[in-house]
Amino acid sequence: MPGYLCAVPEGHTIHRLAARHRELFAGQPVRASSPQGRFASGAASIDGRVLRDTEAFGKHLFHHYEGDRILHVHLGLYGKFADGQLPAPAPVGQLRMVLTGSDHWLELRGPTACEVLDPAAADLLRARLGADPLRDDAEPATAYARIRSSTKPLFALLLDQSVVAGCGLIYANEVLFRAGLAPETPGIAIDPARWTAIWDDLRALMKEGVLHGRIDTVHTRHTPEAMRRAPRVDRHGGEVYVYRRPGQPCLVCGTSITMGAMAGRNLYRCPSCQPSQPVTWSRKRSG
Repeated sequence: MPGYLCAVPEGHTIHRLAARHRELFAGQPVRASSPQGRFASGAASIDGRVLRDTEAFGKHLFHHYEGDRILHVHLGLYGKFADGQLPAPAPVGQLRMVLTGSDHWLELRGPTACEVLDPAAADLLRARLGADPLRDDAEPATAYARIRSSTKPLFALLLDQSVVAGCGLIYANEVLFRAGLAPETPGIAIDPARWTAIWDDLRALMKEGVLHGRIDTVHTRHTPEAMRRAPRVDRHGGEVYVYRRPGQPCLVCGTSITMGAMAGRNLYRCPSCQPSQPVTWSRKRSG
């Protein structure tokens, strides 16, 4: 099938989409329509305008059009983009938006949000988001301030988009394993050095995701080739330590990976590599 499809996205996918859309449409007028009709007025407001640039912030995608018109898309659980070379195919199903440029078409289906914002509204939306590890203007100290003042589990804090924008379920599970941290460790127990190590690791993993279009989190010594094991088979792809591996042996110690729930999300861990530890802390330390 032609085009570029995304599954349930984490932040690296949105950054890849921003780069893809910039490559296909930036610097040219874009025709916009809404075959489904739910985005008709928004499509009319950007129709024929030049796309100046694209931007990703966490799990949010922005198209910046001339005249201070900003298209904001949040894919959510079911949103998908597809693109290809002109001529565009006839609309099929519930198409929220269709864009066409000089050489390519773009389709959007099923997003949680698809709207046109002015710069002030876009700024308000960004202000609600936490630090995005994939952005050069990210401020990890701001995220740490939120984490260090919270008694919530670090797993839940990493998934909170107002704390760390773009970190999703796979990255949250995997970065905690790589740090050797129990997911229930409260944010208030994380010291600055530990947070710096987690942030740097998360940033590096997500950058690899942007580069390769898949989430790989295992060290070289734990790849299928190094361990002489079969590659992981999963619709999300990628080689991981704990995510969606319940009952399978830990690649590091051989202990069975367990699955539970936290903050309404699936939690995966190695009981040996991520042992629960008694934590002592005081509210006086939160500043």
